[in-house]
Amino acid sequence: MAVKELAFDTDARKALLAGVEKLAAAVKSTLGPRGRNAVLDKSWGGPTVTKDGVTVAEEIELRDKVENMGAQLVKEAASKTSDDAGDGTTTATVLAEAIFRAGLKHIAAGVDANALVRGIRKSVEGVVAHIESMATPVKDKVAAVATISANNDTAIGKIMAEAFDKVGKDGVITVEEGKGLETYVDVVEGMQFDRGYLSPNFVNDAEKMMVVLEKPLILVYEDKIDSVSKLVPLLEKVVETKKPLLVIAEDVTGEALSTLVINKLRGVLQVCAVKAPGYGDRRKAMLRDIAVLTGGEAIMKDVGIELDKVTLAQLGTAKKVEISGDNTVVIEGAGSTKSIQERIAQIRAEIDLTDSDYDREKLQERLAKLAGGVAQINVG
Repeated sequence: MAVKELAFDTDARKALLAGVEKLAAAVKSTLGPRGRNAVLDKSWGGPTVTKDGVTVAEEIELRDKVENMGAQLVKEAASKTSDDAGDGTTTATVLAEAIFRAGLKHIAAGVDANALVRGIRKSVEGVVAHIESMATPVKDKVAAVATISANNDTAIGKIMAEAFDKVGKDGVITVEEGKGLETYVDVVEGMQFDRGYLSPNFVNDAEKMMVVLEKPLILVYEDKIDSVSKLVPLLEKVVETKKPLLVIAEDVTGEALSTLVINKLRGVLQVCAVKAPGYGDRRKAMLRDIAVLTGGEAIMKDVGIELDKVTLAQLGTAKKVEISGDNTVVIEGAGSTKSIQERIAQIRAEIDLTDSDYDREKLQERLAKLAGGVAQINVG
């Protein structure tokens, strides 16, 4: 069993404060537009240069165990701020140090710790309310804010502002290595997921090797489709409408896939089949997102509806769907605004409840696809 180091009363408080001050000293030097960069040593590769508070904080481990506990307390506050707001980690560190130091002075003077905590919480409520009343929307100053965050690099600030302007506050901004010398913003229009056509025989734009379906009907089906007998009744109904068909399912194989390909090649039906995105419970959620966006119904396994019983009313639709070998983009789904907003509210609630950074990231991606969009910054 590992030996535990014990510290009590004044000795413990002094050591904790020392840890808090050491971490804060490293982090607060990066604060504000005139903040200085920190250089972080890495166990692999070259050093990292940054003025992001939480990045600096995460690299700090102190030799003294009690001091390190103090540093970890402030590090946790900075990380929580980053998760909730996406910024403000350095300010959170400065405030945490100030509150901790002032609190220890009152405790040393004999103030009850529990009463002190209640007072701090009550004061925080008043301060937050006052700050919110002073808040000014920065809709027209996004470039300035982004420039400050980018170490006063105006070029990066303008690119970030362009991306934010295109996808809005609910959108997602990703950064990828570009193939050219210039840095530019590429916006994905509509809902995109990383699944392409199941057969190149579905392609109707040979030049781009893509499938483009105008105002298609969209089947959202959770299970695998391999039975021709169950697929044919639905195909007959769709053919009568003279509209294209997009099939999104766990998989389409064997005779079912062959039937779709033959109908396409013979000119009977413009059709394409793609695998459903995601896995497990996330797949179910994404299928429901697609159904809400397109105004259709997600035919799930637990509902008990057989494929041959699916009606045209249960199919969704969109202005256009573009499918490549790797991706599918649904543009201007026909779902009702009310249903989409309700789905968005549900996803936001899930984001607030989750403790997993990975789950939060995936939920935010789903939110962006429904509410805003995805802007990709290609760095040259």
